[in-house]
Amino acid sequence: MKPITRFFTIVYYIGRILTAILYPTTVEGMEKLPKSGVLLCPNHASNWDPILVALRLPVNYRLHIMAKADLFKNPILAWILQHLGAFPVSRGNSDIQSVKTAMQAIKSGDNLLIFPEGTVIRNGIGYHDGLPAHAKGGVAVIGVRTGAVMVPVFVDGPKKPFRRSRIVFGDPYEPVYSGRHGTSEEMQKIADDILTAAYALGGQAVGGKPLCET
Repeated sequence: MKPITRFFTIVYYIGRILTAILYPTTVEGMEKLPKSGVLLCPNHASNWDPILVALRLPVNYRLHIMAKADLFKNPILAWILQHLGAFPVSRGNSDIQSVKTAMQAIKSGDNLLIFPEGTVIRNGIGYHDGLPAHAKGGVAVIGVRTGAVMVPVFVDGPKKPFRRSRIVFGDPYEPVYSGRHGTSEEMQKIADDILTAAYALGGQAVGGKPLCET
C-alpha cells in the first residue's frame, strides 16, 4: 500500500513531528486495526481530531476524511485538503455526491474516517447544531452498504498545547440488521451503538466531559 499522494507523505512527516511536540498523544489499540476497508468512527471533541488521528496512523494507511464543505471554499485550501485525502460534505443536507465518494473510498480498499456526531461536541452540546451529543444514521448506512469494518475510536479533547491526550482504537464492531440494507431504525441503532462504544473506550457516556480536562 502506497500513501495517497507524495504531497501527503511530505505533510505527514512534517505534521507528525510538529504535533508530537505541540499536541502529544498516547495511542492505544492500534494493533486491532484491519489494514483496508475500514470505517473509523470517533467521537468529535476538537477540530484537531482528524489531524491527530490521521498522523498517528501509518503513512500508507490511505485514510480519507469527510470534512465540512466550508473548508473547501478557498481554492488553495481545497487543493491541499483534496491532496491529503479529504473531501467535502454539506452538513444538514442530503449530500449524495459525498456519500458516493465515501463509499467509493472503502470499496476501492482504502479507509475512511467519519465522525458520527457530525460536529465538534463541547460540554455535551454540538457546536454546529446546538443539540445534545448524538449519532447520525448516515455513518451506519455507509458502513453497511460498503461492507466496511466499522471501528469505534475514542479521542480526548479539547486539545491544549503541550498537554498529552489519548486516542484509543476499539475492537471492530459487528452491525446487526435485517434484509440487504436494514431499516432506517436499524441504521440509527447501529450509529448510536458505535458512538456509545467510542465513548466507552474512554470510560465515558455519550457527550461526556473529555478526560484531558479532569
